[in-house]
Order: sequence, then C-alpha cells, then structure tokens
Amino acid sequence: MKNLSHFDGQGKARMVDVSFKSQTQREAVAQARILISPQTQKLIRENKIIKGDVLTVAKIAGIMAAKKVAGLIPMAHTLIITHCHINFDIFKDGIIIEATTRIKALTGVEMEA
Repeated sequence: MKNLSHFDGQGKARMVDVSFKSQTQREAVAQARILISPQTQKLIRENKIIKGDVLTVAKIAGIMAAKKVAGLIPMAHTLIITHCHINFDIFKDGIIIEATTRIKALTGVEMEA
C-alpha cells in the first residue's frame, strides 16, 4: 500500500499531511445516472410527487452533504466550499445528476462533489 496516500508505510490509515502544499483554486465534478420508470419520470417532470418537489429537495440535500463531508468520511479534511452546484438532466429512462464543487484550499474537493 505504499502508493496510497491515506496509508502509512505499515499499511495503517492516516490523514494526509497537506501542510506543504500551496493554496490554489480547485474544482471537482461528479456525475451519476439514476434509472427510473417512465411513470416516476412523468410525476417528477409534472411536480406531482406527493412529497413535493423531488429535485429541489435533492439539490438542497446534496449541497448540505457536500458541506459535511469531513464529518461523514474518515480522514477527509475540513474544507470551506466556495461553490456547489447540482444539476439534473431528465432523459428517456432516468436522471443524470452532475455536482460541481469549488474551493480555494491546500487539498482537492473531489469527495465533496
């Protein structure tokens, strides 16, 4: 495990030391595809899901989760996110979700995306 940054020379988990890095503008984009039935897609498009606006709730939940990554994922650094955008693209048999996060920091923002 000598090439993995979150493990020491003995294979034990550790938090990566980023103190020697320069603070830079960083961006990460993550994408997922969710398959749904045509009936569910129609209900989402027409905003007729009984619980409310599904995509707005999902967007808010995604942004909130991005802001809490350090408390959810072991060894993650606490980051101040400067931008988080979540976009939904409804297609024939599902939804593509794309999350973009930005920071100015010593380490990347991939986990937050």
